[in-house]
Amino acid sequence: MPSGKGSKLLRYVEHRLRVTLHDGREILGTFLAFDKHMNLVLSEAEEFRTLRSKGAVVEERLEKRSLGLVLIRGENVVSLAVEGPPPPSMTGKMTPGGPGMARGAGRGSVPPPSMQQRQGAPVGLGAGPVAGVGGGMIPPPPPPGVGGGMPPPGMGRGMPPPY
Repeated sequence: MPSGKGSKLLRYVEHRLRVTLHDGREILGTFLAFDKHMNLVLSEAEEFRTLRSKGAVVEERLEKRSLGLVLIRGENVVSLAVEGPPPPSMTGKMTPGGPGMARGAGRGSVPPPSMQQRQGAPVGLGAGPVAGVGGGMIPPPPPPGVGGGMPPPGMGRGMPPPY
């Protein structure tokens, strides 16, 4: 297993994480994803700000705001702290990645030939070609003396069109 920063962060996916931002705010949420720029995705996020009153008496107050699903730009991240393991309710909500099972969705699938004959295929899905759609035939070359690869007189290079 590689020992880069990505693999170190990967072990904390689905954990509760406290992110300190450049402007002093702290965001607490469930860590879902990250990228090479350290952009972070948190679910069930809450923002915590410390407000200081500018009066004779210095008073600090902690303000909490519920945010939900957030994407935090990596440029603003100052520090990360793991608050706790994944919540027990998360184990059933998140499914592990890996190979899945492919199934037809029912759109765009061709019905068996027996169904096509009974119902009749819509235009364009039948056995024959649809007029004006597609190719198949190359247009015949022009007769000798017509076309010849030259534009008609007066339509040469640099001449204005006749009015």
